[in-house]
Amino acid sequence: MAFRPLKSNFPQHQARGQSSQSSNMSLRINIPPATRFCLISLLILSLLYNIARWRQIDTTGGTPTTSPLVPYLTLVPSYFYYYPWTLATATFVEQNIFTVLLNSATIFYGGKYLERAWGSREFSKFIAAIAVIPCVFMIPVYLIWSALGGSSSTSLTQICGGVSIQASFLVAFKQLVPEHTVTIFKGLVKMRVKHFPALFLLLNTISGVAFGTDTAAILAWLGILTSWTYLRFFKRQPDLTGTSSTGSGIKGDASETFAFACLFPDIMQPPIAFVADQVYTLLVAVKILKPFSEDDIASGNEQVLARGEAGLPTLLSSRGGARGAGKREEAERRRAVALKALDRRLQAATIPRPQPPVGEPSSQRPATPPSAVTGQSMLGETSYNPDHE
Repeated sequence: MAFRPLKSNFPQHQARGQSSQSSNMSLRINIPPATRFCLISLLILSLLYNIARWRQIDTTGGTPTTSPLVPYLTLVPSYFYYYPWTLATATFVEQNIFTVLLNSATIFYGGKYLERAWGSREFSKFIAAIAVIPCVFMIPVYLIWSALGGSSSTSLTQICGGVSIQASFLVAFKQLVPEHTVTIFKGLVKMRVKHFPALFLLLNTISGVAFGTDTAAILAWLGILTSWTYLRFFKRQPDLTGTSSTGSGIKGDASETFAFACLFPDIMQPPIAFVADQVYTLLVAVKILKPFSEDDIASGNEQVLARGEAGLPTLLSSRGGARGAGKREEAERRRAVALKALDRRLQAATIPRPQPPVGEPSSQRPATPPSAVTGQSMLGETSYNPDHE
């Protein structure tokens, strides 16, 4: 009789051991490799910077508010020639615990999402461009500012922080899930992802003017411009429509919903679009950029529709049925926006052109539209009304 409890309890102890082992496995956080590297770099470089900073304070007898220079980790324009590797390290150096936590959360959540959507290789190239290119442009900005202002302290400004990464992630979310709605404070504040870049620029610009955080403001603008340019013209994305002639996917994003003016509210888009078109024409004229063809734009619009049909995972949605409903609503809104842009192009292609007077030579007659546009006009007018607005 004494052995019966032991025999009956042994499977229970084994089951408890297995359950605890499975719970430990469930607690293990799966972080993609490139995101993990960025997080480790942020934590290690920020720790080294603050150790070096406090050692200088102890040596000189200063105060923590003096922010001693650490030119071998942060980007200091006057010392750049001696420490060129700071172009890559400055982005992952934070000066206090609050910015460390903020940028860690940004990389952890945003990096995981983008790396799983793009793949580790494309995400790594994106992070490299965002970390280096804004720092490259910051050097002449502060050197010229110092020369014009006559103050040598401007060229000794420590440039660091992940503001450019935060800005670039918002642009990437604008491309992938523009119609996703983020709800905070139990539904009191609702905002779509496509409005985040403009809000981020506005807040950083106001802060730079009012509180003197000019470094963060300039990094925010450079991060937006760099990430949008890279995603618009250079990054390769998988072909979701099967229209690509090569197996390497589609280069850039020529869709009308990802134009630079679309990063801003509707009321600001006409003047911004005019300036952006002039800059684009100039860059094409000097052969820095390759112009988009009509097929590229049509393919880009189809890619937007395909992303809506594919149902990319949402960013901060809740669990259960609400998550599924949010994904459906987001996909419907995204398809509606893309179809509206496609409808405008089809209507423009079907507008009759004025005929020349009778007797005018045929050589002076206006050229007929290309066959590709004629084929598109055969599709007729398209419309889409989402079920859940």
